[in-house]
Amino acid sequence: MTPVCLVLNAGSSSLKFQVFALDGAGDPRRVFRGLFEGLGGAPHLLIWDGAGAAEADATFDEGFGHEEALLHVAAWLREHGSGLALVAAGHRVVHGGMAYAAPTRVDNAVLGALERLVPLAPLHQPHNLEPIRIIRRRFPDLPQVACFDTAFHRDQPELAQLFALPRAMTEAGVRRYGFHGLSYAYIASVLADTDPALAAGRVVVAHLGNGASLCALRAGRSVATTMGFSALDGLPMGTRCGSLDAGVVFYMLREMRLDADEAERILYTRSGLLGISGLSNDMRELRMRAAADPDARRAIDLFVYRIGRELGSLVAALSGIDALIFTGGIGENDAATRAEVLRGAAWAGFTLDEAANASGGPRVTTGASPAAWVVPTDEELMIARGTRAALSEAQC
Repeated sequence: MTPVCLVLNAGSSSLKFQVFALDGAGDPRRVFRGLFEGLGGAPHLLIWDGAGAAEADATFDEGFGHEEALLHVAAWLREHGSGLALVAAGHRVVHGGMAYAAPTRVDNAVLGALERLVPLAPLHQPHNLEPIRIIRRRFPDLPQVACFDTAFHRDQPELAQLFALPRAMTEAGVRRYGFHGLSYAYIASVLADTDPALAAGRVVVAHLGNGASLCALRAGRSVATTMGFSALDGLPMGTRCGSLDAGVVFYMLREMRLDADEAERILYTRSGLLGISGLSNDMRELRMRAAADPDARRAIDLFVYRIGRELGSLVAALSGIDALIFTGGIGENDAATRAEVLRGAAWAGFTLDEAANASGGPRVTTGASPAAWVVPTDEELMIARGTRAALSEAQC
């Protein structure tokens, strides 16, 4: 039997999953990947094999939630996973706080600690933890490993993690944590494959998607990143506002008479590209409408402008830049955004290669320019790697 781990990434109405074989000394091998979307409404299941061939496409009755979805995935694997033995589940968990800087086996104490971090990532953490609870209830003997988006940034310089707040607040955990760490860790792991010189170089990675951030890497380690205390910080995102003067929150509470929950909903779910455009949080739709709709164009322009400003701050943190890497849904697939960012970064020496960018790269700048690359991320592979490492450590 081939040992496999089930990698899970749960959202409010979705459950992404992948199955990785843990046999052999090389990287975990992708066997299946799938997506349950529309949970709580009209659920739709898609499954592909490791080569990308469709294995399942099904819809289900309303009321199908995360537990039913996870049980269905387990039943499907029993039926279609001949020769596979499920030995662990690995989970993306957005926030690990100060305590968790590496993949960690989940027990009661760990789960309790992660639940206490929900206020720091209210849009993600509750959903990340739900499959852990379901598996502990339904499959109590299956080992589970949490892999954290914050962990990659834990060894940043102290100054990069501090706010100018009273020391007691810092000691209570109010500091810059950074996120998208699984994506950045994967990119750091393949820098040498992209360009051997980058493994020791100064690199800014732009993880651009519905959630968006930038990270400065020196020799593959995080030096600074745009997200801070929460995943609300930094760049404007699909529905999140990004960096905001704290005085705006006081204004919302005092002058607009909003309660804290409503203010939080606005900043997390009604701002960003959606709030600016009044149309959509989807960059693809905004691009299609931008020529005729000034609000769509304004949302795109602000997104690109803020990337440019944050890029400048990270270049300063690195004292220069050797390469810029685009990843994430927008970074990997939207040539127009890449082109606009690179034109705006001409001050740093970047010169766009229009033809290469239009075809998706991988290098999208000219030979005389600092390099800009398109590198697909693989957060699920990082979780599989982390799960295998945590299991091996437990067996030592």
